Amino acid sequence: MEKLSLKDIISKICKEEIFEAVSSDYSFTIKIDSYVPYACAAIHDGHQFRKELWDNCMHTEYERWYEEDPETKNMIKSHPIVIAGCDSRFEYDLNRMPEEAVFETAWGKQLWRKPLSQTMKDKSLRKHTNFYKVVHTLVQKLESKFGFCTVYDMHSYNWKRWDREVPTWNLGASNVDNVRFGDSIEDWRQSLSEITFPNDIKSTSKINDTFQGHGYFLKYITQNFKNTLVLATEIAKVYCDESDGIIYPEVVRTVEKELISRIPEHALRVYSEFKR
Repeated sequence: MEKLSLKDIISKICKEEIFEAVSSDYSFTIKIDSYVPYACAAIHDGHQFRKELWDNCMHTEYERWYEEDPETKNMIKSHPIVIAGCDSRFEYDLNRMPEEAVFETAWGKQLWRKPLSQTMKDKSLRKHTNFYKVVHTLVQKLESKFGFCTVYDMHSYNWKRWDREVPTWNLGASNVDNVRFGDSIEDWRQSLSEITFPNDIKSTSKINDTFQGHGYFLKYITQNFKNTLVLATEIAKVYCDESDGIIYPEVVRTVEKELISRIPEHALRVYSEFKR
């Protein structure tokens, strides 16, 4: 992996170069092993939280970790194209529009002891802007090269906070064209439901059950690119103990191994259906 400027990352994508890099401000990573008609993203994987914000933040490190999506990058790291956030969503949320990306409150609790200055906000929002410049370049390249692509937008969610039974996997599909892509979404839901987990973890999969897919990442790509399907894919945090922060590596590895075959197989079916 190398450290690259925004300009250099965009240049490499435009030239269809193979590379793996962290952005020069360490806010995201991107890996392209080969150019294929699908990409994977883990935009909430990050936990970094810049030091000048520490004393002003009212949320503990555990509270931040609880609302992040740890290990989601590891679940997709084997795929040819992977982009992932490094910073905590408590600094700026890549799944919110820029105007809402820097929180004032987070999950019902005041976030900052003193309101952030505009300078502090702008420092975070520049990273948000730069990330989307790369996303735009990447999707534009894949669409122009292949005619169609699929983006697997990986997230996790805290299933124990629900007072009802919730699925192991949830697909948020309210903001994609369900008339056009409904069969492909159902195909992906079915594939996820077939995963066998260790530790007697049940594998169920539903569409728009716990979340409906209202994230900015999905909306941005969907609104700017007409031949890209974004699949907002949420796994319940069955791969960790939400209450004490322990990760179950055998479960994470199981998900990764299952997705090694399931994602490209699904992406190929989608591509065969919609390529121009």
